[in-house]
Amino acid sequence: MTVLACTDVELRAGHRVLVRGLSFAVQPGERWAVLGPNGAGKSTLLAVLAGVRPPASGSVTLGARLLSDWPVQQLAEQRALVTDRWVDPFAASVLDTVLTARYRFDGRDAEGVTVGRESLALMDCAHLLDADVRWLSRGERQRVAVATALAQATPLVLLDEPIAHQDPRHQVLVLERLAQLDGRSLIASLHDLSAGARFATHALLLDGRGGWRAGPVAQTMTAENLTQLFDTPIAALPLAGRPHYVALPPPL
Repeated sequence: MTVLACTDVELRAGHRVLVRGLSFAVQPGERWAVLGPNGAGKSTLLAVLAGVRPPASGSVTLGARLLSDWPVQQLAEQRALVTDRWVDPFAASVLDTVLTARYRFDGRDAEGVTVGRESLALMDCAHLLDADVRWLSRGERQRVAVATALAQATPLVLLDEPIAHQDPRHQVLVLERLAQLDGRSLIASLHDLSAGARFATHALLLDGRGGWRAGPVAQTMTAENLTQLFDTPIAALPLAGRPHYVALPPPL
């Protein structure tokens, strides 16, 4: 069964059309990278796919039901959302922060602490279990946010810039471990093109002017398509069997 599908979706920011007529479907186990220039609508799209905000027009289907028809409690069982904006007004341990994702089990959660610990270990945060979440670095806090979403144990995970603020080691670690998850579908907005190609099975390109392109990575993430998308010359160089993308100076 299709996990999630968009049909003729339009996204707007004020009077500006970001995406027009977006139609694509996510199948079980697929990993999608959402790519595009600043202001193209990547974060807006993830909010729409999560049910946080409605599209300007069109429909989003989660499983066999319209996204808008899902009750909040049941929706929390189907999808998790990671943003790069956190509000931590009160002291709380990292583990307790992750365990907020387990509230959807409504007290029927004998393995919540175990799942929380495992999710933190997956994101290289096991040493932070008892740390005050307010005093983490931005990179550490983003990995805790990803761990929280994973602890929610949903078949669909939406991630807005999951490698934001990460050092090179953790950029690779986060994406490699997300890519190794079994039985989950992932949709992540990314700015790093090489990371997107390493992580994703499929890509969705948004140009911010209404246009879009969706499909398997090999078909969508070509140097020609990316050059057009970002309006700057981009070369795809083979490195360790994978493409590595480099932005080139524009011709004089």
